[in-house]
Amino acid sequence: MNHRHRKILHALFAHPISGNINFKNVEHMLVELGAEIDNRSGARIGIKLNGHTIAVHHAHKSLPIDEVVQVRKFLETCGIDPADYPL
Repeated sequence: MNHRHRKILHALFAHPISGNINFKNVEHMLVELGAEIDNRSGARIGIKLNGHTIAVHHAHKSLPIDEVVQVRKFLETCGIDPADYPL
């Protein structure tokens, strides 16, 4: 995983929760982790990683704070820990 993707991963787990994380960067970081991303109806996308699935709203710019929390919990259930990817 390159440095930019690790920065995005650490931003998702940062406290306080950031409301300024670009959705496309999160998408690219998830693909780098091995996630499969598919478009669903409306403005939703499905993400599959390590046998877990989540559906999130496709934000045009920044990821809303409630979805940052949702993606963070999803990554935790998938066994992704930012400590495994040091900056």
